[in-house]
Amino acid sequence: MTDDTFAVIGAGPSGLAAARNLQRFGIPWSGYELAVGVGGLWDISGPRSTVYESAHLISSKTTTQFTEFPMRDDVADYPSHRELLTYFRDFAAAYDLTGGFAFETEVMSARPAGDGSWTVVSHGPEGTVERRHAGVIAANGTLSEPAVPTFEGSFDGEVIHTSAYKSPTVFAGKRVLIIGAGNSGCDIAVDAVHHAASVDISVRRGYYFVPKYLFGKPADTLNQGKPLPPRIKQAIDSRVLKAFTGDPVKFGFPKPDYKIYESHPIVNSLILHHLGHGDLAVKPDVARFAGSAVEFKDGTSAPYDVVVLATGYHLHYPFLEPEVLRWAGRGSAPDLYLNVFTQEDRNLFVLGMIEASGIGWQGRYEQAELVASYLRARTTDPAAAAALERRVAGPRPDLSGGYHYLGLERMSYYVNKDAYRRAVRAEIESLGQGAGATG
Repeated sequence: MTDDTFAVIGAGPSGLAAARNLQRFGIPWSGYELAVGVGGLWDISGPRSTVYESAHLISSKTTTQFTEFPMRDDVADYPSHRELLTYFRDFAAAYDLTGGFAFETEVMSARPAGDGSWTVVSHGPEGTVERRHAGVIAANGTLSEPAVPTFEGSFDGEVIHTSAYKSPTVFAGKRVLIIGAGNSGCDIAVDAVHHAASVDISVRRGYYFVPKYLFGKPADTLNQGKPLPPRIKQAIDSRVLKAFTGDPVKFGFPKPDYKIYESHPIVNSLILHHLGHGDLAVKPDVARFAGSAVEFKDGTSAPYDVVVLATGYHLHYPFLEPEVLRWAGRGSAPDLYLNVFTQEDRNLFVLGMIEASGIGWQGRYEQAELVASYLRARTTDPAAAAALERRVAGPRPDLSGGYHYLGLERMSYYVNKDAYRRAVRAEIESLGQGAGATG
């Protein structure tokens, strides 16, 4: 027997956005979540959470929050994971979403049943359960499956990935090497200098460092709604950054071989502060492990007790067959129209598989609104729904906004915020459904 609900897999920001918009459009849904409650990775106690004690948003609350549910005035500009977990719990409670999820329940597989419906196999408090759904919305996030590189040689000390890091007390009195200078790597470096005997950070390329405040305001609130052409924005912002943060090359980082915004910027100027105070040092790319030491590609080496791999994450949809996502596997992203729709099945959708500077959770909310609009239009305006399906099967639109992104795995699903949101909103308008939602 087929259930008429759409399965929502995940109760983090994207899963809550999915549930809320299905609710708004009167579309039945049922949710699955591995943790004990809503919040996704922002629940630090969750079994797949990758946040750490010092984790805060790297975008400000006003550019990140759901528009229909602003964060309280007393919440900080850059909230901690504790404040964010409260926010998501409050959001779910305000719209009566919590009861729609089965918690402590892992989806083991989701596959087409052959008649347009989907079979979802899950394991939870009631054991293993098989259930038929009208379709599936995968909203399980992008930051749970660690990317762990291999190195020549072996290391006698401890090697951990940032996904396993929670507290800087693990570094007390130790010589620490952090490999990778993404946002998590820089956060952890700043944590470690207060506890470790020494801290080095190994990098293979240069970075652009953006302070959280410019002119006394959260940096990402400046120039909102007035996007500049890429070349002009890159020229202006790179000059502003040098004025506020200085030249990272003078602190030991390589000069970037790309322009600003062609890779995700580092929203952390504290690391430059600590470099300037001698609290840590920049090292080149790693050549090999050598017992208690690490050898670098410039021929130098140094001894360490702990190596932290700040090497990012792989996209991870273990309950879906890669073919249904037109996904070649690691190193790439699924071939999805607007990063949401697969032409392989009209009842499968992915939410949250976007990365962009400043897109916030509202960008995910609009993805969910588009899915709900399409599902509603299949009944109320089949011609409009069919037109969208033809676009799903056609060429992929340019969502770069004119930027030339680096060819990295983590950039394979990167979009320009303004170009992406314009495209999604245009599709919602083409379906004529946005104004028809309730709630």
